[in-house]
Amino acid sequence: MNLSGRNFLKVLDFTTEELQYLIDLAVELKNLKHQGKDHRYLLGKNIACIFEKDSTRTRCSFEVASYDLGMHVTYLGPTGSQMGKKETIKDTARVLGRMFDGIEYRGFEQSKVEELAEYSGVPVWNGLTNEFHPTQMLADFMTMLEHFGHLKGLNLVYFGDARFNTGNSLMIMSAKMGVNFTCCAPKELWPSEELINTAKIIASENNCTITLTEDVNEGAAGKDVVYTDVWVSMGEPDEVWAERINLLTPYRVTTELMNMTSENSIFLHCLPSFHNTDTTIGKDIAEKFGVTEMEVTDEVFESAKSKVFEEAENRMHTIKAVMYATLK
Repeated sequence: MNLSGRNFLKVLDFTTEELQYLIDLAVELKNLKHQGKDHRYLLGKNIACIFEKDSTRTRCSFEVASYDLGMHVTYLGPTGSQMGKKETIKDTARVLGRMFDGIEYRGFEQSKVEELAEYSGVPVWNGLTNEFHPTQMLADFMTMLEHFGHLKGLNLVYFGDARFNTGNSLMIMSAKMGVNFTCCAPKELWPSEELINTAKIIASENNCTITLTEDVNEGAAGKDVVYTDVWVSMGEPDEVWAERINLLTPYRVTTELMNMTSENSIFLHCLPSFHNTDTTIGKDIAEKFGVTEMEVTDEVFESAKSKVFEEAENRMHTIKAVMYATLK
């Protein structure tokens, strides 16, 4: 499998076999890391990490993975470059492409990362946009593979606002990998009809299904993987909290909901999670709306079924696999 020189912008751009290769490569690199074996396969290369949205897991994953591979990293935070302000994305891409071997972008519109890829001349990796979150998908499905030993035939349900990067990407990734996907949310929070139709075509090729329902019992019944995300995405105004709390409280992942799933089911979340009031936002929401747990209860988040920290670690291993595969 040769992915050298490729961009990693969305899972739609990759075949099932290519995605499986990246997951398998991540497993191999994780083993090397845990065994303490040197794997500085990209010694001397340089990458730029552009973050228009702040991050914990994505930034740390790219930086540690780069150091493990022997690379140097330049971090450009929300105020760290002139891209889009005094300099066009096209011009920034052509400058950075002459200085760096690869570029990571985490920000807003998918069109920005696509433009960076078009003009930089080096591999560009999507750390998150409003529309897609491909590096998160590799980590999620790697975690599922580690737990179940296989992917094909598993049943995954996503509870919450499915119109944005995580919901969109989970639906497409599931279809690519032969996982039966269910979106369980109010209809107005489902992915676009165009993307649903695309996912169904891909799913039919891989003998799996795409289901959309507003019924929580139907959504949870017999599922192997329960996935949720924050109810308000980065960049959305605070005014939408009241609406989302009203819409999505019935879709909160609780112990009662998990009891409807399969015996060996797991809980996943891309983090951060508002499962208590120990954050400034969690405390603020509790004071304003009387809600102390949002998309998932603390009991589920801290339970044995929760694999969120294994999932978070796997961000590093899968991002390492993407960078190595595209830069080697």
